[in-house]
Amino acid sequence: MKERVLAFFQLPDLLRPAFRADSLQKNRLSLLVICLMIFGMELFNMARVLFWSSSGLATLNNRIYFSLYLTLFLFAAAYLLLAFRLREASTEVQLAVQYGTVLAMLWWHAALNAYDLIRNPEAETGILVTALLGMAVFIQLPVLLAVLFYGSGYLLFMGLAGGILAEGGRLNLTITAIVALAISLVSHRRTVVLLRQRREIGEMNRRLQALLQKDPLTGLLNKTAFESCAAFHLAQQTRVALFIADLDDFKEINDRYGHPCGDWVLQQTAERLRQAFPQAIGIGRIGGDEFAVVLEERDPAVLRRQAETLIRLVGEILWQESPVGARCSVGIGLPAAQISYETLYRETDRALYAAKGEGKGRSYLCEIH
Repeated sequence: MKERVLAFFQLPDLLRPAFRADSLQKNRLSLLVICLMIFGMELFNMARVLFWSSSGLATLNNRIYFSLYLTLFLFAAAYLLLAFRLREASTEVQLAVQYGTVLAMLWWHAALNAYDLIRNPEAETGILVTALLGMAVFIQLPVLLAVLFYGSGYLLFMGLAGGILAEGGRLNLTITAIVALAISLVSHRRTVVLLRQRREIGEMNRRLQALLQKDPLTGLLNKTAFESCAAFHLAQQTRVALFIADLDDFKEINDRYGHPCGDWVLQQTAERLRQAFPQAIGIGRIGGDEFAVVLEERDPAVLRRQAETLIRLVGEILWQESPVGARCSVGIGLPAAQISYETLYRETDRALYAAKGEGKGRSYLCEIH
């Protein structure tokens, strides 16, 4: 039971940055509205003491009230100034300013309400009750800070004026503080659940996006994803080379050994491509038995060796521990200048057909000018 309660209020480490960012955004708006309300109310209260009271600041009581009103006004002004000056600061620093301001305002309301009761034991606790419930509704706090803030505000008030309150008043205020804390804790839990769901949906979308980019049989990039990858790097003026590999007489393998063997050969070809081109920018299956590789290597001799390595590896593919006679031809496109992917693909495809024309199981490099 204890573990369940702790888990209910726990903030997972993975969600901590998101919770802080969410709290910062929500509290920023809430505190802006609260500060604007404070400016209006406290200017009115100070004007009431200065101009509409018969004694003005001549009495100690009026000076105390005026000082309290001015203090809250300065709290609000100081917060807005700090929030503006620290708008580029870290989330932790900005939250510290917010939390410090909220705590100061809560203690101010406890002190003002306590002074009201000291002056007039018949006064109500409405000022503190409003502050507690308003804080619960509009300010998002982590669990430990919520307990600390509500507890300290309640204890401060009870220490200053608890003895003046009737038993019913103390009970009502205690219940209000507990309710405010409960509202804050439930709000915290709801935010954690929403952030967890948002994270899970984001992870699911990323996995789905990855699946949409992958060929389901081989795990390589599909045609659209590969073209986007190659076109992006060309647009960034990356000097790349393009390989197009096509399995020779693949239909005969399917006819002789069956489609399960054909699928196995395609999967093994994908694995051989990964082995032959470990530094590739992208490897994709762009047709039924056609594959492509884009990489930054520019040395023609190295490119030819890699193509020969791929041809050798494909020839070693076994099915049920026996060679299936798999072969591939490779076209290599090496552009000398910045060109589009469409042009690079077209010229590399011609190189592939030139390799096939020389007897298959070969490679042909075309330097594109």
